[in-house]
Amino acid sequence: MTKKRILFTGGSGKAGKHVVPYLLDQGHTVLNVDLTPLTHPGVNNLIADITDSGQVFNAMTSYASLDELDLGQGVPKFDAVVHFAAVPRILLKPDNETFRVNTIGTYNVIEAAVKLGINKIVIASSETTYGICFSYGQTSPHVLPLEEDYDVDPMDSYGLSKVVNEKTARSFQRRSGIDIYALRIGNVIEPHEYAELFPHYFAHPDVRRRNVFCYIDARDLGQIVDLCLQKDGLGYQVFNAGNDHNGAIIPSQELASRFFPGVPITRELGEHEALFSNRKIREVLGFREQHNWRQYVNEES
Repeated sequence: MTKKRILFTGGSGKAGKHVVPYLLDQGHTVLNVDLTPLTHPGVNNLIADITDSGQVFNAMTSYASLDELDLGQGVPKFDAVVHFAAVPRILLKPDNETFRVNTIGTYNVIEAAVKLGINKIVIASSETTYGICFSYGQTSPHVLPLEEDYDVDPMDSYGLSKVVNEKTARSFQRRSGIDIYALRIGNVIEPHEYAELFPHYFAHPDVRRRNVFCYIDARDLGQIVDLCLQKDGLGYQVFNAGNDHNGAIIPSQELASRFFPGVPITRELGEHEALFSNRKIREVLGFREQHNWRQYVNEES
């Protein structure tokens, strides 16, 4: 496996603070660019605002650590950029500010990486692009399972910003020919959250309808990002980043008929196969789930 020098934006966030350590464990060098530092052994931090293009260009031409000064050969080039920094959902900032930060920030990061000749970019898109999570009222998907060729149609500023970011990525990939992969990240679950949240989810499955019952273990997300870094030559790609099964004890077919009645099922589903399908990352990237919820919580809790 090739060890890479990675600029990672948003490594101090809920997902990033698990993904960055995973990448470090694989032997990569990581510079975390964020508004707040990540305190973790081996992490280098640079405080920068992704909505400021000058700061982004400067960060991508910076040393990652004091140790790199000793080489006396100038600033090394980053091998890859992983872009997670964003306003993470609606109702944290005004809608227009969420849209501005997420779209302008992503434009700045991708533009700088492309113009500096960095030929691998991974960006965080979202399950919210499918238009269910933050919809007004209760809406249903057009089809199930949710797969990457779906006609994404969110109502909200956050989901819309992620759709725009996917289009931005596709545009820059077309002009540059490099690899840019967008991860539609499911509901991120940290290790401690299984015991805290899942018993309630099982007792009240309706609370997970907006997420179409998906989840992604933060550590498995680290594996997905690393697989993206290792897999070259795919051009522009969108991948659902979710675990193998639903975050529910009800079988998939029953979940679909009970909570999404009348929605067409486009193919046969496994008994507990995720309605937010991760088939593409398994088949294309070789993802193998390491953290199924059943390892951490009993169905009868």
